[in-house]
Amino acid sequence: MSKHLVIVESPAKAKTIKKYLGADFEVLASYGHVRDLPAKKGSVNPEDHFAMKYETIEKNAKHVAAIASALKAADSLYLATDPDREGEAISWHVCELMKGKLKNKPVHRVVFHEITQKSVKEAITNPREISMELVNAQQARRALDYLVGFNLSPLLWKKVRRGLSAGRVQSPALRLIVEREEEIERFQTREYWTITAHIAQPKAFTAKLTYYQGKKQEQFSLTDEASAKAVEKHLTQIAEGVLRVIKVEKKQRKRQPAPPFTTSTLQQEAARKLGFPTRKTMMIAQQLYEGIDIGSGTVGLITYMRTDSLNLAAEAVSEIRQFIDKSFGSHSLPEQPRIYKTKSKNAQEAHEAIRPTAVFQTPTMIKSHLSADQFKLYDLIWKRAVACQMIHALIDTVAADLACGPGNDNLFRANGSTIAQPGFIAVYQEGKDDAQEDDSDDKQLPEIHEGEIVPLNQILSEQHFTEPPPRFSEASLVKALEEFGIGRPSTYASIIHTLQHREYAVLENKRFIPTDVGRIVNHFLTEYFTRYVDYGFTANLEDELDAISRGEKEWIPVLNEFWNPFITQVGTIDKTVQRKDVTTETLDQQCPKCGKPVAIRLGKKGRFIGCTGFPDCDYTANLDGEETSSAQPEEVLDRTCPQCGGKLYIRQGRYGRFIGCSQYPKCKFIEPLEKPNDTQIACPECHQGTLVEKKSRRYGKIFYGCNRYPDCNYAIWNPPINEPCPKCAWPILTLKETKRRGKEKVCPRKECGFSEQIAEE
Repeated sequence: MSKHLVIVESPAKAKTIKKYLGADFEVLASYGHVRDLPAKKGSVNPEDHFAMKYETIEKNAKHVAAIASALKAADSLYLATDPDREGEAISWHVCELMKGKLKNKPVHRVVFHEITQKSVKEAITNPREISMELVNAQQARRALDYLVGFNLSPLLWKKVRRGLSAGRVQSPALRLIVEREEEIERFQTREYWTITAHIAQPKAFTAKLTYYQGKKQEQFSLTDEASAKAVEKHLTQIAEGVLRVIKVEKKQRKRQPAPPFTTSTLQQEAARKLGFPTRKTMMIAQQLYEGIDIGSGTVGLITYMRTDSLNLAAEAVSEIRQFIDKSFGSHSLPEQPRIYKTKSKNAQEAHEAIRPTAVFQTPTMIKSHLSADQFKLYDLIWKRAVACQMIHALIDTVAADLACGPGNDNLFRANGSTIAQPGFIAVYQEGKDDAQEDDSDDKQLPEIHEGEIVPLNQILSEQHFTEPPPRFSEASLVKALEEFGIGRPSTYASIIHTLQHREYAVLENKRFIPTDVGRIVNHFLTEYFTRYVDYGFTANLEDELDAISRGEKEWIPVLNEFWNPFITQVGTIDKTVQRKDVTTETLDQQCPKCGKPVAIRLGKKGRFIGCTGFPDCDYTANLDGEETSSAQPEEVLDRTCPQCGGKLYIRQGRYGRFIGCSQYPKCKFIEPLEKPNDTQIACPECHQGTLVEKKSRRYGKIFYGCNRYPDCNYAIWNPPINEPCPKCAWPILTLKETKRRGKEKVCPRKECGFSEQIAEE
């Protein structure tokens, strides 16, 4: 008979821990949360000190019953859920549900930050009580999210459209995306020109014009082609085929390694380097944390992946330094271990940063036991952890000034750098965001000396245009959320998923674009609930939740302080604001049909321009001003419906124009107006159809699928290439293009992994 019952969240975690604890312990999974607030009014009662009416989650009722049954035969209960607020709350909910079954049996709360035999056994021998400070912080968060959702969402239904939702942290995140889009739309492109000298050394290099006729060249010194060409011609004439090196500056700088991963930096880097969405990153990290069978048994490969701490255990640092010494030599070690301090005042330093549980367990050693995605993420975490304890890199930088013509009034500057000592770069380099893409570390200059005459190939002027700030990617959005203090690292993935699921924003080319509905919702919230989508207010509320978790504040007063002004504002807006105030934007234009003002309105298919005289006037146009309304849809004159013989019309649907029967809904015949683009490449799955270009329904993203669908459902995201894979002989390859690697041929079979870069012409 088992003497002790241990509760964890997941069956994978239960399986791993059971092997460590032996026969005296029974380990069961709660399968996540066991209780939650039911989705109905009154689950939180502000009038009764925010009393919360929890119910057992229906899908987990059988797991709760299994725990209750096992508890009868156990002498004690160990609650070993995750070491954070959420995990603490799950332990408390389990304990509350088991109150009638415990019968004075001892209850222990145990926490560990890595699932290894040593850590688990140490936790079991050093239990503590449930922390009600952490539980109440989670309860306060849940109550706030419930109160906002159940009071603001119905208001959105009345003022905008049914089925919408507003969230305490999702709304400020949506504001970030919409404001960035509006900033892009307001952006005024400016033209400018640069002058570059191309030097014909044995190793060619380029230099940029920095001074012309003694005047420093700024970004907008040359703004038109005529001026740029005149400068180009003048410099070419006076150069007489050479430039003079008048100054060479050589410096050496240190580059320090990036700290180990926190949740947010892992999500950012996995998005940059691996192309993983945040949800995928967290899902795979969870698998690595809970345990993988690596041949010698199931073991947790990384420490807990929900953390904002940069701290590393002294034992782990010692092991990493031993590995570096053995693998790279003592010269790759700094004299003292590197200690990283978290800037966030709310970071839980008792936690560790994300690291491998055993650094001598290299990614290549266990690659055969991991899926392709598990290996990629483990490799990323392992390399970052090792690199963070290595010596700095030394970069030799060179800057040379070259004079053109007599005197020193016309100067070009060439910059370059080389890695003198790779240090940590031998293992890992941090990825870059958009604004950091231009880096000269890989641009080398040949050995040149002051007074040297170098041969000039040509001087060229080049046109440029200023660009607006880039739209948010998942990586840059996570970074912005962290900088503004919106949500916490463990919530970023769910925030991003909610924005997409509600169709407030779509991902296009891995960039977030707000939908029309997303814009309307954001404008409604920012105009009428300014305080609650304010970045500072949201961040301060997170700080108060953290203060509750530290025992510095009581949770009921915090809820009261939020609730009273919030519900007053909801009531005021409900009474004073009409739907047309939210969804209609009157323009300074007149209807071409009746002369009344026109306005931007929100319809089922998004925003459009419509006459304010509707329904007397049916004029409508898209946002570009192209008229879309007509008394009758356009009739297809040379055909009739093949199913019922009725007339056919060209109609506009959610996914574009199509041909439909006039007898709809009695007859539901439809066909696309434009035939899909056929690649004429045979489907590699069925060998009968061909791959055609299609558009996904949810986000409108282009993909390529078999034209025999639904008989054959083969589909790929990247454009197909009619060449067999040289590695696995799959009939096709695909064309993939990224900023980091450029264009490459890639096998669409993940298990193959073949890729080959395409040389630029």
